[in-house]
Amino acid sequence: MSMIMRVFRREFAAYFATPLAAVFLTVFLAIIAGMTFFLANFFDRGQADLSAFFMWHPWIFLVLMPAIGMRLWAEERRSGTIELLMTLPVSTWYLVIGKWLAGWVFAGLALLLTMPLWITVNYLGSPDNGVILASYLGSWLMAGSFLAISACVSALTKNQVLAFIGAVVIGFLFVMAGFDLVLSAIQPWAPAIVVEAISSMSFIAHFQRITEGVLEVPALIFFFSLIAFALWLNVQILQVRKAA
Repeated sequence: MSMIMRVFRREFAAYFATPLAAVFLTVFLAIIAGMTFFLANFFDRGQADLSAFFMWHPWIFLVLMPAIGMRLWAEERRSGTIELLMTLPVSTWYLVIGKWLAGWVFAGLALLLTMPLWITVNYLGSPDNGVILASYLGSWLMAGSFLAISACVSALTKNQVLAFIGAVVIGFLFVMAGFDLVLSAIQPWAPAIVVEAISSMSFIAHFQRITEGVLEVPALIFFFSLIAFALWLNVQILQVRKAA
């Protein structure tokens, strides 16, 4: 655990060693505020809740989480420091978890900075704070899933742009999996069990259930399982490259 925390501190500090952290946080807050107040007509809805705020999270994370995760391993490969990391007497699992955890905590910081919105809706009315808390937890879990995918893709290339594009494409597939447009294209030729399996992979479907205030076990298992699988795959990719 101490080794994971060392890797975590190194990676987390790296975000603030450059203007990257400030730029990302500013862009995230500007986009989420613009979509909440203008596109979702926050004040015209006449409801003191954050449903208009959380509805945009899957789409924002689809782009911004790969922007965080694309550098995790691609930068190490580009600079050549990955060879040094692989020769250290440290488990690859510790490196992978430490790097991913740094990105996940950074994403949590971004969410934490949106707390004034929570305060605002409580000032304007009497929202269900239990639902809002569950939605924040669900959003953070979803961000962790996007980041785990991004880190895994980042391990495949030294080009951060390719890592970003690859992560966005894979994330988009997970976001769109539950849409009728996708399912209707699959239903004519695929068995029902395949259609149901694809539908169950939808980020939006699981996240929407959580934003309704229902912390269902299937949704939690889905996000945690996806994170675990992506991190495991990340380890396998690195070990194959280390052996080569």
